[in-house]
Amino acid sequence: MPLPIVAVIGRPNVGKSTLVNRLAGNQQAIVHDQPGITRDRTYRPAFWLDREFQVVDTGGLVFDDDSEFLPQIREQASLALAEARVAILVVDGQSGPTPSDEEIAQWLRHQSVPVILAVNKCESPDQGLIQAAQFWELGLGEPFPISAIHGSGTGELLDALLHHLPIIDPDAEPDEIKVAIIGRPNVGKSSLLNALTGEKRAIVSPIAGTTRDAIDTVVERNGQRYRLIDTAGIRRKKNVDYGAEFFSINRSFKAIRRSDVVLFVLDVLDGVTEQDLKLAGRIIEEGRAVILVINKWDAVEKDNYTIYDYQKDLLSRLYFMEWAEMIFISAQTGQRVQKILDAVDVAAESHRRRVSTAVINEVLEEAVGWHSPPTTRQGKQGKIYYGTQVSTQPPTIALFVNDPQRFNDNYRRYIEGQFRKQLGFQGSPLRLFWRGKKVRAVEASANRATKV
Repeated sequence: MPLPIVAVIGRPNVGKSTLVNRLAGNQQAIVHDQPGITRDRTYRPAFWLDREFQVVDTGGLVFDDDSEFLPQIREQASLALAEARVAILVVDGQSGPTPSDEEIAQWLRHQSVPVILAVNKCESPDQGLIQAAQFWELGLGEPFPISAIHGSGTGELLDALLHHLPIIDPDAEPDEIKVAIIGRPNVGKSSLLNALTGEKRAIVSPIAGTTRDAIDTVVERNGQRYRLIDTAGIRRKKNVDYGAEFFSINRSFKAIRRSDVVLFVLDVLDGVTEQDLKLAGRIIEEGRAVILVINKWDAVEKDNYTIYDYQKDLLSRLYFMEWAEMIFISAQTGQRVQKILDAVDVAAESHRRRVSTAVINEVLEEAVGWHSPPTTRQGKQGKIYYGTQVSTQPPTIALFVNDPQRFNDNYRRYIEGQFRKQLGFQGSPLRLFWRGKKVRAVEASANRATKV
């Protein structure tokens, strides 16, 4: 079951992106400038208590101006609302209600999605209540005073959000695995789809995508159903005009988002291009499991070492996807195509896997035993108190530490590497949140322990 979506809406410069960063736990997602998507909408995983969801950041809404990109921003905001369970309207408490806020509120009242009103920039608790009270006039219910930059008030906002979010059972058995076929034009995506749905496959039902993303084809193998999502080739932004192709590419991006596993198709003759790197960034940003499908292998002259040379060359460019299985195929001849669904099974299982807190802390204890956290020049050492998995798809682990700043990139990569070495997660991205405790709280706890 896909995670429910929470759309963050508002006029420019009210702090929407800051709030999204706060809700997503300050996770730094890879963002690329793609037409109409990363410019206007970025999706980030988030959780609160027992609920998991995706929060989507939209561009600033302006209704009385049709200059460059503003109509597209409104279109993207509408698309975000269409798939959202609930919307958060962000307003500026320091500015008070503006005509633009009233216009957006009136527009939202005509939408079917429920709306929660977040009054941002209320840094003072006492003054914030007064600032928020002004926004009752928008007619959207109770205004919640918050400070996205400091985090105050966001707990109450999230508590209100929970009333609109379903509880997803992580142990529920999925009916099918959704597989998106993604790549540049002419890399062989259609040929691959044809090969996967050939006469040896039992086609259950070819049906149109539920949101008109692309043509979906459902196939079954060994009792497992796969929904194959065919997509349009994604070209570089400068080569795409606003129009039919623009929306087709948007649907391809949406196919990534609604998939469990992405078959990232590359042309072995072209190698990894700059556009391929941008697509890889998009896939990582969405947190999808990945199979690297290297097509047109039949066109390469080979000896016993050729495949290893190509693997090394491709991974030198896609080093951030080294956890993904790489399969060299020929969609035209069918060479190794049958191995793809085996790899999909493994990646989907990794993507959905939930590991107990006890096992996670066993891995951490062993990792820290072999390699202690670094010490700063001031002699202060990082400490990892414990870790726990907070969500799946992708697997996300929160590590509770004394100060995240004391853990450099090398040590963070080491810890991720230990999780992969001990727990696998082949084919799936793994996200680690490093959450610090306030120094004063730690010191107070230590003082109490000393007195006892």
